[in-house]
Amino acid sequence: MNENGHYATVNGLRIYYETHGPETQPVPLVLLHGGVGGIEMFGPNLPALARSHRIIAVDLQGHGRTGDVDRPLRYESMADDIAGLLRQLGFTQADLMGYSLGGGVSLQIVIRHPALVRKLLVVSSPFRHKAFYPEILAIFDQMGAAHGAMMKQSPLAKLYPDADWERLFTKLGDLQRQDFDWSADVAKIRVPTMLVFADADTYWPEHIVEFYKLLGGGQRDAGLDGSLRSKNRLAIIPNTTHYNLLATTTAADLIEPFLSGAA
Repeated sequence: MNENGHYATVNGLRIYYETHGPETQPVPLVLLHGGVGGIEMFGPNLPALARSHRIIAVDLQGHGRTGDVDRPLRYESMADDIAGLLRQLGFTQADLMGYSLGGGVSLQIVIRHPALVRKLLVVSSPFRHKAFYPEILAIFDQMGAAHGAMMKQSPLAKLYPDADWERLFTKLGDLQRQDFDWSADVAKIRVPTMLVFADADTYWPEHIVEFYKLLGGGQRDAGLDGSLRSKNRLAIIPNTTHYNLLATTTAADLIEPFLSGAA
């Protein structure tokens, strides 16, 4: 286990999490990874953010070093897990940064536990199932245990030797085939929110624009002094895809002013 690693039991689930950065910061930044992987998905962004933020990075249900329990993978239950973990650790508020699967969990945290969230960062994650390109939805339709069996030969198998890949891919496939549309809930979000996407992401670009507009952005000219702009922000990282936009610290560089500023 990493020297920064810890375990906590929440909702019957043994959750692995890591702490990084200055513990003097009263409000932590919680990092929630994408599907299949774990905390390591944040790559160089984690140490970059840890220079000035107290980080709590979590492996979600059935992922990485976190165990599994007898329940489906659902954004809502994983959101309740993270909310329970934060309360168990004594935090009344946190900033959230969720990537892909973790972005959906972060959205559900702010929807289900709004008082717990100070600022929200959604990285390459949709609010509607139909946001994905058709070829991605086709992959979800086929996702299951056979895909998990192939993972035993991957580098991730060495990184997470205790992972049950067949079980994880079966549950992920079931999750990704569930239809959802959180547009009404997104429109009610009141905490400062920043969206980060790749310029060649896995979602229709119209969805990204709609996401930002639901949050109040893109409604009018911001004025010469920018005073009429939305409190929320949108970043598109050029020359990146859904799969590599966290490979450099560009994301951390973009979100640092949002996290550290007054907005």
